[in-house]
Amino acid sequence: MLKRFKKLGFLFLVFSLMGMLLVACSGDEDKSSGEGGTSGETETPDVEDPLAMEDYDVGVTFRAAEPLTISLMFQENPAYPFKEDWALFEEIEKRTNVSFDLTVVPLSDYSQKRSLLISSGDAPLIIPKTYPGEELPFVASGAILPISDYIEWMPNFMDKVEKWDLWGDLETLKQLDGKFYVLPGIHEGVVPDYTIALRTDLLEEYGLEEPTTWDEFRDVLRVFKENNPDSIPFSDRWQGESLLNFAAVSFGTRAGWGLGNGAQYDRENDEFVFGPATEEYKTMLEYFHSLVAEGLMDRESFTQDDDQAIQKLVTEQSFAISTNSQTVLDYRNAMNETLGEGNFEIKKILVPGGPKGHVIAGSRLENGIMFNAELKDHPNFKAIIQFVDWLWYSDEGQELSKWGVEGVHFEKDENGERRLLDPWDFLGLNPTGTKDLRIENGFSGGVFAYGGPTELVTSMMPEEEKEWQQRMAETKELLPVDPPYPMDEAEREQLTLISTPLTDFVKTATLEFILGERDFADWDAYVAELEAKGMGQFLELVNNAYERYKESN
Repeated sequence: MLKRFKKLGFLFLVFSLMGMLLVACSGDEDKSSGEGGTSGETETPDVEDPLAMEDYDVGVTFRAAEPLTISLMFQENPAYPFKEDWALFEEIEKRTNVSFDLTVVPLSDYSQKRSLLISSGDAPLIIPKTYPGEELPFVASGAILPISDYIEWMPNFMDKVEKWDLWGDLETLKQLDGKFYVLPGIHEGVVPDYTIALRTDLLEEYGLEEPTTWDEFRDVLRVFKENNPDSIPFSDRWQGESLLNFAAVSFGTRAGWGLGNGAQYDRENDEFVFGPATEEYKTMLEYFHSLVAEGLMDRESFTQDDDQAIQKLVTEQSFAISTNSQTVLDYRNAMNETLGEGNFEIKKILVPGGPKGHVIAGSRLENGIMFNAELKDHPNFKAIIQFVDWLWYSDEGQELSKWGVEGVHFEKDENGERRLLDPWDFLGLNPTGTKDLRIENGFSGGVFAYGGPTELVTSMMPEEEKEWQQRMAETKELLPVDPPYPMDEAEREQLTLISTPLTDFVKTATLEFILGERDFADWDAYVAELEAKGMGQFLELVNNAYERYKESN
């Protein structure tokens, strides 16, 4: 009898171990299923939805089996105020059988109103215009949907993620549970915009080439100064925040608009460092200090308002200023009035290279969509997700949102190039157009029209800008995105308490170093002040979270 029980016990142990191994293998399979699968993802449920399409796929226009109305939060831009009778909504309903119950919110109040509606439980089902990171306050409460659980219902989204190899980018959205809660707009490639606008007619006059590095840019400014001794060749706008943002990358750091909380991934050592404490940051500050010290850059660049900077440019007190594709056109229009058309030439130059080479940084993720968690209980849950996939991620939906209706608002030539038809115009794209595509019909308004193939994203750019984009793509290397370090709510609060005063101090010290109010001989003392303000604790929080992320992914 004893031998019999021992034998049964042994068999029980064997089967138990086999069961545990099967469970473990199953868990491992879940973690690695699909090219981008990670821990925390669950199998997309199979639901009954009479309005969903069984054959919905890439290249198929979504159409609900019966009329479907979806609640949606709509950000109203004052440049093109909301109209109920926009052709955009009419065409969407015509093609998909879907209409909207809109909560229209002014742009200036959007973030606050979004938070109030989510917190009160009154948010619409679809909440667009949410940038990655803005979803964090709502994750712990369960108020928003872990949309990564349902992307298998989104063939257009999945197709573009696969084709454009975006799995690594999506990893940056993951929270502690391995899921993401904002569905991002996605780009085929990074589309840079900000750089330096330079008086290229003076380059020709003085026998100079377009500068390709920051050292060459300084040399150009020196020649401008020699020939115009009463000028300060470079007077910047945006308080230098844009300049430091796009310049910092080629120095191997981040600053200005791109500073964030200061955490910067050190790929060589596989850890995060505090960017503003690095030698690379110091080198960048030394460079811009040299411009100020030589009288090549206006000291007021970091304090003046934009109108002051522009006025100096258009009256030839300066010859260089930060810009983007739109503001360079504004400069030309203003200079036509002050200098006379044909008496000058100003263009965007390529972002100069620095000590780290000709590199740029940027995300291929755009502002996206949060979903009210109540959506999963909606009888047409799957149909709504399919519709979102079609409108925001299909080639057809993206083209409709951006250009309007072919044959009505635009036409294509034999090469597939689009051209606006009269009377429609978009930012001067059609010189004979008299009606704004956004104001009159709601297309290219931003709520639906973002992301997509590079060809579509650049399709409404002037030829000059398309050429600039092409040159940037050919000459610049895109750096990989930093890995994530997801935290729980308590950790995030602790990190914010430390990082806010820390980055405030960095911004003050940055300006002091550039303007010469703080000596670079005091750099070690500056780093010691960062330590005293909690830099070590900050990095411990970040790196612990990063190590935890690596272990579970």
